[in-house]
Amino acid sequence: MKNPIPRIAAIHDLSGLGKVSLTAIIPILSTMGVQVTPLVTAVLSSNTEYDGFEMLDLTKEMKLFLNHWKKENIKFDAIYSGFLGSEQQIDIVRDVIDYYQNDDLLVVVDPVLGDDGKAYKPMTTGLIEQMKVLISKANTITPNLTELCLLLDIPYINTPEIGQIKDWAFQLSQKGPENVVITGVQNDQNPHLTSVIAYTKAINKFWRVSCSYLPASYPGTGDIFTSVLIGSLLQADSLPIAIDRAVQFTSQAIRSTFARDRNIKEGVLIEKVLDSLKSPAIISSYELI
Repeated sequence: MKNPIPRIAAIHDLSGLGKVSLTAIIPILSTMGVQVTPLVTAVLSSNTEYDGFEMLDLTKEMKLFLNHWKKENIKFDAIYSGFLGSEQQIDIVRDVIDYYQNDDLLVVVDPVLGDDGKAYKPMTTGLIEQMKVLISKANTITPNLTELCLLLDIPYINTPEIGQIKDWAFQLSQKGPENVVITGVQNDQNPHLTSVIAYTKAINKFWRVSCSYLPASYPGTGDIFTSVLIGSLLQADSLPIAIDRAVQFTSQAIRSTFARDRNIKEGVLIEKVLDSLKSPAIISSYELI
């Protein structure tokens, strides 16, 4: 039986303090008419921006939860994975994708590996290698520039030229994913702009959506961007329109937060702008490049 509304398996951690992962994903996708079924990888007292956070690893329980879903014959329209803390968790995500795979399944992998030219501390060589295998099973991937370089084993460049970005996106698409969406690309011609660059393999087209850069880095913005992207794709929007909507919403959320005296570690105030996701999309900035 087909789901009455789209249902997504969201494979992420749950952090108590700080708007990241599931605490951002669930309200965004619910607002966009998508039922979120979490497969929780870990429970944290806060996001990892806070010193001394406590964490309960749920790797063993993930398999038990998945087995229960199989017994209940749960069906999914989409699978979305984010930060994965071990090779074993990556193996579990691969099993989830393989078990639920069908021609209509949307599989989105956000290969959370690093930022600012460096891998995150928990990321081992083995975990990065396993992530390269995982992205081959995805329809859409959303790496930032650092993660793109780690996946391709190439040196990090802070502001690459657009031709170089397009070549890298094409190379990543040859590893399996239909859509490669590269986030947080600094504009090499205008330092006041940041862009998302995307490539669609089936039609061999590249897209760019840009927005004004603000000098603040909030945790969870990648989760927010990808959640809106997925919600838009499940509403049958095209990739450039989905990216445009995701950039607009993320930018709104950042601007709403930036204007307030707020601890950056707490993330952005998505509650202030959630209702905008119910409004008709105003497509304003995507371009073919």
